[in-house]
Amino acid sequence: MTRASAARKYEPRTAPTSRAATSAMIASLAAEGYDAVSAPFGHALVELAMANQDVVGMTADLAKYTDMHIFARAMPDRFYQMGMAEQLLFAAAAGMAKEGLIPFATTYAVFATRRAYDFIFQAIAEEHLGVKIACALPGLTSGYGPSHQAFEDLAMLRGLPDIVLIDPCDATDIKGMVPAMAAHHGPVYARLLRGKVPNVLTRHKPDYRFELGRAQMIREGNDVLVISTGIMTMRALDAADVLARDRISVAVLHVPTIKPLDVDVIRSEAARGRLCVVAENHSVNGGLGEAVAKELMLAGVHTPFRMIGLPDEFLEAGALPTLHDMYGISTKGVAEQIRGWL
Repeated sequence: MTRASAARKYEPRTAPTSRAATSAMIASLAAEGYDAVSAPFGHALVELAMANQDVVGMTADLAKYTDMHIFARAMPDRFYQMGMAEQLLFAAAAGMAKEGLIPFATTYAVFATRRAYDFIFQAIAEEHLGVKIACALPGLTSGYGPSHQAFEDLAMLRGLPDIVLIDPCDATDIKGMVPAMAAHHGPVYARLLRGKVPNVLTRHKPDYRFELGRAQMIREGNDVLVISTGIMTMRALDAADVLARDRISVAVLHVPTIKPLDVDVIRSEAARGRLCVVAENHSVNGGLGEAVAKELMLAGVHTPFRMIGLPDEFLEAGALPTLHDMYGISTKGVAEQIRGWL
């Protein structure tokens, strides 16, 4: 790096000129009105490791950006920094699991699924090993563009036998999913919200507790049923408040586990005849929407059905609030789409 380029590194950046540009390329998820918890995954993993000596933490040069740095500070002798080598990360995690340890391996979702899918398939899933994969920047939670937007990670992994898929909504889900992941005898892939994560579910349902494989009704409603997962449960709940002003009653069924899917609850709620909307921070191809549609058709449940998700295209780069409005996964976007379908 030359002196001139080093100086430019600290110069103020001008906003990009694309239509997706705002004042910042990367912004936190909008979560107005919710309390936030700092690094819930890292703290939950430390708590788990204090009670279970078999738990180890691993990452591919992304400890700070997956909250694994919390674990690294608390348990340095049980933390493994594998460098920028995701295939090595998962191969080593498989070896540790084979020796009886419970490895939690973190990276970005795009790097786990696109760069290391074959290692997850052959070294972990096919061997039925208890590797717990937690991946940050799921769906459209990064403004960096297609290279870092894991809009197809669930589609890639849903077809993989013998793997559990989790898409948590908030800090409560994350705190609950960590011990559940460890207790499950087999591989688990969890989408991970990092940094300051809002507490959403207990505000609407104070007794909410994460349960692996279970969908839970967070809000009752008579006109519309939203079946949601991940951050889209927060969006659905906020949109339900907006629509209530127009006397539109919206139920929100939170589905934190994509695989195995809580088929019985989903079929039962969808059969009540309301407009059924699946909302997910994922491509409309291969995610929760298609999984729900399949189960409803197989059960003979015929109800008005719509999907809110990311389009079948490479997404633009920009600030998250702008992108979420653009692709209809903001609170405003969800409310407008539901209102238009009624």
